[in-house]
Order: sequence, then structure tokens, then C-alpha cells
Amino acid sequence: MIITVTLNPSIDRTFDTERLDLGEVNRALRTHLDAGGKGINVSRGLHQNGVATIAVFPVGGADGPLLVAELEAVGVPVHPVPIRGAIRSNVTVADADGATTKINAPGPRVEESEQVAILHAVHEHLQRGTTCVIAAGSLPEGIAPSFLTRLAELAAAQHVPFALDTSGAPLAAAVRAGGLSVVKPNDEELAELVGRELRTVGEVRAAAQEVIVLGTEAVLVSLGAHGALLVTADGSWWAGGHPIVPVSTVGAGDSTLAGYLSADALPEPERLRTAVAWGRAAVQLPGTEVPRPAQIDLTSVRVVEEPDSGLTLKEL
Repeated sequence: MIITVTLNPSIDRTFDTERLDLGEVNRALRTHLDAGGKGINVSRGLHQNGVATIAVFPVGGADGPLLVAELEAVGVPVHPVPIRGAIRSNVTVADADGATTKINAPGPRVEESEQVAILHAVHEHLQRGTTCVIAAGSLPEGIAPSFLTRLAELAAAQHVPFALDTSGAPLAAAVRAGGLSVVKPNDEELAELVGRELRTVGEVRAAAQEVIVLGTEAVLVSLGAHGALLVTADGSWWAGGHPIVPVSTVGAGDSTLAGYLSADALPEPERLRTAVAWGRAAVQLPGTEVPRPAQIDLTSVRVVEEPDSGLTLKEL
């Protein structure tokens, strides 16, 4: 069982257009409505592929019951925690050429008593046995970055790995605190974390190693269309495949992380291959749809051990 924690969930509304003309009236070809939030997307991907999971998240406002209903409709086990505020609604416009424009709302304020209820929900499921806890996404108003450390400590008390996918100040605080099993920044988020531009494989690897020294076991760096780089204390690997035209990139990183977590029994190169295969499958689907087993092609992904440090990311 993998517990996902989404502190700033959403209803994701996606509009497919032929093209987006700013300042003009645009007409959608299709619309999609999905339960959203990075941790929720991870749970959706895991469940779709037969991996036991439960999604813990706060709910409130008119969209709260809709979020729960959307997940229950596809069979994803959920543990919603009631809050007084209203969860957010995010909007995505996907062009026919693969460009994606997102507008993310800030989300509700989550009070301390509500945060404690979230921790209790996670603790409840940890007592029932689990293989990993993953916190993913942004923090809404009222939740300090230190809340992630509280989650990590809950997992550590049960000797359960804690994974993290966030950015900015929350990522920096969690990395400094240490005790993380894996973090999954993209290259821009990793560059912000270490405070310098990252243009080559060697620069990304060195930045990831700085994170590892502070107490993280693995850094899974998403490189978008250029694949992903996995760095541990024992080595580094790159994985990618032939170029593909994306239908929607929204949630692809969440599918990448779900793939990585699903393959915890495999050696690191194969975990990375699985992660990238899940992400590549996700970008070929509309909205934030997650891939099914038949849509995931492991054979299309190439893995390179200790990739050339001098290569720029665009050369991968």
C-alpha cells in the first residue's frame, strides 16, 4: 500500500483547442474534468496499474464532493479530510500542437486543527501497513514547509520510506531536514534549489549529489521531452526515448513518479525505465488521464548508465 498525501487538491478542467489566441474568444474542441493534485494523480496512476494505494487529502467547498466522487467513480481508495475552506479549481488549455497553458488557483487556507487531522489520517493508514508515503504538490495557505517534516517523521517512526514531489521553499526545507527516500524535481526546480543554472548532465548530476549529501537517498530529475536522470550515492542513469508529440503534458511528471514507486522491487536502472515509460505514456493522453498497462511501453525507453557529463540537456 502506498499512501499519497495531496495538501492542495483540485478539480482540473482541461479545454482542448486548435490553438490559443490571447485576447480573443477561443472555442474548445473538447473538455475534460479530472480529480487533480499531484499526489492524487500518483494514486490514480498506481490504481490504474494494479498497485495498492490510498489518497489522503483535504476537501471543502462545492467542489469537495465532486473531487471525492470522481475518484470513487474510478475505484481509487480515498481518505478525505474535511476542512472549512473550499478546494481549488485549476484550468488547462491544451493546443493541438502540444503546447499546454495552465492557470492554477492558490487553494484554501488549512487551519492547524485540520492539519492535525491530516496527520492522523496518514498515521491511521501507516498502522495498517504500507510500503511508502508520498507527499506531492504545493502547500496551500496555512501549511508551513515544516509540515512535510512532520509527515516524514510519521513515516520514519514506522520505518516506511518517504517520497516528496514539491518545489520552492517547501522542497528546500525538506531537503535540509533530510530523511527522504526520493525527491522528484524537474531541472528548473533543482536549479532553483541549488541556486544556479543547470545546462549539462554533469551540472544536474552535481546538483543532485548535493541533495543526497543532505540526507536524501535518490533524486529523480524530470527533464521533460529529454527524459529523466536518476542519481543515487551509488551512481547515475539517464532514460529517454524517441521524440513524441504530446497531447497533454499535465500530470506526466506525476505518472513518472508513480511508475518509479510502482517498481520498488527492481534495480535502479529498471525503476527509471519504468518511470519514464509511464511518463511517456501519460503525455500521449488528453487532460490529466493516467496510462493503463497496455499503453505503457517499456521497450521504447533506453537507459544509459553514467551518461556523458558534457552533454547539454537538449542533446539528450
